[in-house]
Amino acid sequence: MRKIPEITAVFWITKIIATTLGETGGDLLAQTMKVGYAVSTVILLGIMLSTLVGQLRLPRFSPALYWTVIATTSMAGTTISDYIDRTLHWGYYKGSVVLVALLVGALLFWRARFGSLSINRVSSFPLELTFWTTVLIANTLGTALGDWLSDNTGLGFARATLVITALLGFVALLHFRTAVNKVALFWAGFVLIQPFGATAGDLWTKKAAIGGFGFPTYYASAILAAVLIFFVAVSAADAGGRVEDGKVALDAA
Repeated sequence: MRKIPEITAVFWITKIIATTLGETGGDLLAQTMKVGYAVSTVILLGIMLSTLVGQLRLPRFSPALYWTVIATTSMAGTTISDYIDRTLHWGYYKGSVVLVALLVGALLFWRARFGSLSINRVSSFPLELTFWTTVLIANTLGTALGDWLSDNTGLGFARATLVITALLGFVALLHFRTAVNKVALFWAGFVLIQPFGATAGDLWTKKAAIGGFGFPTYYASAILAAVLIFFVAVSAADAGGRVEDGKVALDAA
């Protein structure tokens, strides 16, 4: 049974919302509530693993559980990245290089072990576990890249968000207008959405003195969570409709 949603416009919109919530939610716990990056990472990894166990045990796709795991991996990835880059003082560049190496290693393992990087084949336990491990690495890398782009390059949150938006648009253009491998483009878009969420989330919540809009992380996270719930409900209704259509088709046959 399929464990991953259909790759549609709703999928990408929901992914953007979930990853932006990951940035604001991680910052809410680690910075606003002053829990700290290390403790926040432990808490969020615990929540992520508990939701992941539920996802792995289910025999079929559940929109609510799938997107909960995406959001919690994004939150955990945010605090892991901040812990590596700030608490351990690796810096954004070194942290990004290490995470790029880990992501490449995860994808190479996936390709060698399962033969294809297409997520359409994600259904078995070993492949799904590999998928979620790759997602966690990609989300952690995305936060490091977003912070590097907005801070180390001097672009700031707004211009960094525009740069990543342009890159995402370029990937979409390649998808619709060229014969470039669709699986490679999927992963390019999937990884790029996390730095977009990082810079967009920071743009929304950081103080005006450092280039943000100063919107409180409590409110930003609550609004994003509400919007995410709406899109998950849309996804659930769509998935339910496809199941009913399938039953009708089987009955007719």
